[in-house]
Amino acid sequence: MRYKGEEFKDVLKMGRTQLLDAVPMTVGQEFNAYANNLEEEILNIGRNIKLLHKINMGGTAIGTGLNAISGFAKLCAANLSKLTGEPFLSAIDLVEATPDTGAYVSFSGALKCLAVKLSKICNDFRFMASSPRCGLNEINLPPKAQGSSIMPGKVNPIIPEVTNQVCFKVIGNDATVTFAAEAGQLELNVMEPVITECLFESLWWLHNAIDTLTEECVLGITVNKERCYEMVKNSIGIVTALNPYIGYKNSTKVAKEALETNRSVYDIALEKGLLTKEEPDEVLNPKNMLASHKFIK
Repeated sequence: MRYKGEEFKDVLKMGRTQLLDAVPMTVGQEFNAYANNLEEEILNIGRNIKLLHKINMGGTAIGTGLNAISGFAKLCAANLSKLTGEPFLSAIDLVEATPDTGAYVSFSGALKCLAVKLSKICNDFRFMASSPRCGLNEINLPPKAQGSSIMPGKVNPIIPEVTNQVCFKVIGNDATVTFAAEAGQLELNVMEPVITECLFESLWWLHNAIDTLTEECVLGITVNKERCYEMVKNSIGIVTALNPYIGYKNSTKVAKEALETNRSVYDIALEKGLLTKEEPDEVLNPKNMLASHKFIK
């Protein structure tokens, strides 16, 4: 994602809210936002992994340590750390730790958060790549399979779609972990087998899905610069970027006329003498989209 953010840093496109034109941005900004989203969740997973290092081994039946030698719990943690290379610690309260599955719930929740954000990104990919003639057509996804035996030339976004479905599975597994953690009674939770199965399954699915999405989709994404530019130029939303140049009242009038006449915002602004011929190029400069401008009084 970060690589694509750099590659597309100067490509203007229209940002959207509620699927409607909002304000201009760059494709690079969009991909950098995706990268930041995923990095946040990877860090969150790392934080939650630490919760799994506290164990109840050595507490025997219900955490009281009945029939175990003194110091057995700490010895278990030390030897497990030596075997695995992970910093395991004996829980302070073994009676509390024996039925408690809160660490699993938190870790599963972190995996779910990653899945939710990953699925949202795939939704965006599918939407931005929609229909060469009748959709957005802002980006091109690598063709990976024949799309349809009925509609020649149709190429489906199968890699984002399969990633979506993996994410649905992870979200479902998190629900199972939640119910299993809640179902524990008194001094032991006997539902841990399904909890661990769901966690390992979610990890395996996410690992493979992310690898597949990266190698088979993200690295091959290209952008349709002219299409993106044309939509920015013809968008009503671009009047927001014109505010510093022609003022709010004039921007509102231009937007209204553009909607009523189906003409370009820029054409109307030029026709009314609100912009010089050189100013549209300045407004559409990606660097200027990130900088402050003087407002016309």
